[in-house]
Amino acid sequence: MKTIIFFITVVLTALSAGIFFAWSVSVIPGTKKITDITYLETMQSINKEILNPVFFAVFFGSLVFLVISTITQFNHKPTFWLVLSAMLIYAVGTFGFTAFGNVPLNNELDALNLKELNLSELKSFRTYYERYWNGFHTIRTLAGLVSFLLLLISIFIKK
Repeated sequence: MKTIIFFITVVLTALSAGIFFAWSVSVIPGTKKITDITYLETMQSINKEILNPVFFAVFFGSLVFLVISTITQFNHKPTFWLVLSAMLIYAVGTFGFTAFGNVPLNNELDALNLKELNLSELKSFRTYYERYWNGFHTIRTLAGLVSFLLLLISIFIKK
């Protein structure tokens, strides 16, 4: 059972890191080339669509299974420390920055009626939103990748 739990942990963490990595290398560069109103409308739409069962299963499931794997590896010290590190980095860097960084920005954007803003207000909000959102996103992406790499390394550690 411990092996199955660990396998699920690795897969979910890889998927979570992959979602954020793919966003970084495709969506962010693409959105830099569109107008302010198009960018903000696109982000409003994406922020609504990402709230779906598949994303939640991967994003929250990674954290849940990292916690369970940390507990199940307690008596296997080298592996335990790597899995514990992966869990803490994911919890703070990926989950925490999303919950306390990206999500509040998404809520601010969602509260805006873009049709009521003039071009200057659209540009100003986009500059603010994009700067902080992409910064938080970079942190959560790196944290997810580091967590995944720590899990991979733990596979090869002699127990």
